Amino acid sequence: MKPGLQFRLNQQLTLTPQLQQAIRLLQLSQLELEAELRQIAESNPLLEFSEDNPEEAEGEEERSIVELPASTPSSSSNDMGDDTDATEWTADDGGAPEDPIDFSGVSGSSRTGANGANGDEEGFEPQSAAPETLQEHLLWQLNLTHMSARDHTIAEVLIDSLNPDGYLTESMESLIAALPPDVKASAAEMEHVRRLLQRFDPTGVASLDLRDCLRVQLEQFGAATPQRELALRIVDSELELLARNDIARLARKLRASEDDAAAAAVLIRSLDPRPGAALDVTPVEYVAPDVYARKDSGRWRVSLNPDCQPRLGLNQHYCGLIAQARGTDASWMRGQLQEARWLIKSLESRAETLLKVAEAIVRRQSAFLDYGPEAMHPLVLREVAEEVGMHESTISRVTTRKYIHTPRGTFELKHFFSSGVSTEDGGSASATAIQAMLRKLVDAEDPRKPLSDQAIAEELHRKGIQVARRTVAKYREAMRIPSSSERQRAG
Repeated sequence: MKPGLQFRLNQQLTLTPQLQQAIRLLQLSQLELEAELRQIAESNPLLEFSEDNPEEAEGEEERSIVELPASTPSSSSNDMGDDTDATEWTADDGGAPEDPIDFSGVSGSSRTGANGANGDEEGFEPQSAAPETLQEHLLWQLNLTHMSARDHTIAEVLIDSLNPDGYLTESMESLIAALPPDVKASAAEMEHVRRLLQRFDPTGVASLDLRDCLRVQLEQFGAATPQRELALRIVDSELELLARNDIARLARKLRASEDDAAAAAVLIRSLDPRPGAALDVTPVEYVAPDVYARKDSGRWRVSLNPDCQPRLGLNQHYCGLIAQARGTDASWMRGQLQEARWLIKSLESRAETLLKVAEAIVRRQSAFLDYGPEAMHPLVLREVAEEVGMHESTISRVTTRKYIHTPRGTFELKHFFSSGVSTEDGGSASATAIQAMLRKLVDAEDPRKPLSDQAIAEELHRKGIQVARRTVAKYREAMRIPSSSERQRAG
């Protein structure tokens, strides 16, 4: 065979670095986007955040505060619906700010600043103390308790083994194995120290189960407390009947009057089944909405949150130095300038895409905003993708960890997507709407005769929604609603 040349034509889709960057920025949440941009700005001197300029940042902050209730320049003017029954947002009538309190006449303040603070403390901002954990609270009490060094060490091991609710879930053997090598303790000694810890504040910590926790709390009441002994008997043997609120049967089994059994039940319900939860230091997570939806003159309008849009721009000082640079410095700075322009363009594209998708979602789910969860329509990614002319994967990236603030609350954009169930008239109802109807039926049921899954399915059939019993059970379990037997409350 002789070597030869051949020509072939083919098409190949290649993701350029700029497109890859745009896709990456699109799927990031607000916090992740800010961290990503900070990292990029540190490596590219031609990029800067506008808040790096104090005067400019202050002016933008004032404008954002004043213009927030109104429509921003990126607001959509498309009509989102003609319904006028929904609650409309109105801006608070902001009057002139109150004059600062003058502390100049307070005795003992010889040096005060412009704001009334001492000169050496000007600009001081009070800081909240770090929250105290359950373990720290118990160790503080332990250090004030007269115990032997041996018992003190055992108590520290027990305290470290408590779960967030204050219970001991590990076996006694594992607790003994966790002791230091120089401390050899028996199960009886561990139990003795555990009993002492149960009397610490909050009462009931270091308990093994719910019965143990409730019993310790009841024992803290005086012997003269009404129905204390009857409550102890209920905790020891009849917690299941108490959970079902079957007071009549509870009274018969304990050979007490129904009034006494009811009083004992009230005493037990006043106890804390999770004593450690009061000292839970889990940080509260706050969500800053990326988009606002409000009704203006009967039309739903969508606008981007100006405070969540990154204020990224070009550093004019370094841009001016490009013309003066020579050789490799000039080429490197031109490359950095090109990357900075690509990044700013990607951010603009991200904002436009987010706004376009949010508009489509609000347009489709305007009934939900007007009337509530029961009016939610079935919606899938493909429908929004076809409306905005994008791929489903792009819609998925846009709606993940992006939030919209509405008069009904703040929701993730994915909240508005749900599958549909067919109805008798040939239409469909969303899973969110069916769950809202299910919750409404359970809230209105007779607690002595709760609705079974089959009964709920039949009620939904009367409303024209064809749903099977197993589907009702799936929705009920997803909403963490107990079964009918567990919801039953006997009178």
